[in-house]
Amino acid sequence: MPANELAESYECCRRLHRASGRTFYLGTLLLPRWKRRHVHALYGFTRYTDDIVDGAAADREVQLRRWIERFMAALNGASIEDPILPAVRHTIAVFDLDPADFAVFLESMAMDLTVTGYDTYDDLLRYMEGSAAAIGTMMLPILGTRDRAAAREPARHLGFAFQLTNFIRDVAEDLARGRIYLPAKDLADFGVTPEDLRAGVMTPAVRRLIACEIERAWWHYRMAAPGIAMLEASSQPCIRAAFRMYRGILDQVIANGYDVFSRRAVVPDRRRLTMVAASLVTPVR
Repeated sequence: MPANELAESYECCRRLHRASGRTFYLGTLLLPRWKRRHVHALYGFTRYTDDIVDGAAADREVQLRRWIERFMAALNGASIEDPILPAVRHTIAVFDLDPADFAVFLESMAMDLTVTGYDTYDDLLRYMEGSAAAIGTMMLPILGTRDRAAAREPARHLGFAFQLTNFIRDVAEDLARGRIYLPAKDLADFGVTPEDLRAGVMTPAVRRLIACEIERAWWHYRMAAPGIAMLEASSQPCIRAAFRMYRGILDQVIANGYDVFSRRAVVPDRRRLTMVAASLVTPVR
């Protein structure tokens, strides 16, 4: 492929990342320039796929199938007219990324077409193996690590932590799509029904439910934290910043009184910039 077309594909992925993933995009500014574009490529692939299954089109299943077919054809060397896939294919080739991670990710995305809830946290974890943990392991070869085997489990936990943070913050948004990612068993344990969530009213029971999910996410952050020091030094500030900013979303949920209905938890820009600056030199705690 001509260099200019490949560069355009990477730039397309970067723009998509900047528009749709502001928190992690800000962290990537701390990466060496040569690594950034590969992270943007992975983000572009995962975001584009996610947008298909989250879209309002009646033919989402057809769209996803065609997207997967184009992706597989690109991996097999076919010439593909697509703004994203050339960068994705190049990144996979440069780092010899494991196709199994992409396969399990796509399987989880397909679940979003038909699955609207999960009975237990173990059931949700099986979904997040593809939607979150696989993305963490995709990233490892790009970020670099002295011991990939040792760093793999913390990377998976960081994926879980980020995804669960999103599920907590986006309860109302997911309800609008007909989905409840908080496990049904957790709702039942706190005396909350799906209808209670759909009503969008903060009750003491809903607050206790959200607090429980935050504690679970914090556990994943604690399990992920040791992995940051295992990364190449040039990648650590980026992941420290992302770690702090995503965890800061949970702090904001708490500051909002655990209200996940009336306002979306957003870390203020000034605080985000402070976190980024601190991440240049200070390890996470």
